Amino acid sequence: MTEREEPAGLPDPAHRRPEGLDDVTVDALGRLSKALETIHRVRGHLYAFHQLTGTADFELDNAVRLLREAGHDKWADRIERELIGRNVLQGRWTFQIVEEYDDGYYATFQELERQARHELAGGRRHLYEAELKQQRRTPGQPGHETTP
Repeated sequence: MTEREEPAGLPDPAHRRPEGLDDVTVDALGRLSKALETIHRVRGHLYAFHQLTGTADFELDNAVRLLREAGHDKWADRIERELIGRNVLQGRWTFQIVEEYDDGYYATFQELERQARHELAGGRRHLYEAELKQQRRTPGQPGHETTP
C-alpha cells in the first residue's frame, strides 16, 4: 500500500457514501449527474452552433465580394440583404440563444443537481462512480490505486 492509499483501499472521504444513504438514492444521484454531464455536452454543441454560425456569416462577406468581382451584383445584393446578419431564430442571433439557454435551463439544471447532491449526499459527487471504481479495480495492481 502506498502512503497515499486509503486504509483497506477505500475511496477518499469525499467519495464515500454517507452513512444511511441507500443504493437507490446513490443510483438516482448518479443518473442525475450523468444527465448533467450530457447537458454540459449539449451546451458545448450550442456554443459550436453559435461560433460556426458566426464564422459562416463572416464568410458570406467573401462570397459577396467575389460575386461582385464576377459581375453578379444581383446575387451579391440579395445575399447581403437577405442573409448577412439575419436572425437565426425570430428576433435572435446565436449569442442571444446561448445566453437564454445558459441563464435558464442550464443554470436551473446545474443548481437542482447541486441542491439534490447537498441535501441527499452531503454534497459528495460521483458516489456511484466511486463505488463502481471499487468494484472494477484490482487491489494492489499498479494503476488501480483508489486515490491519486
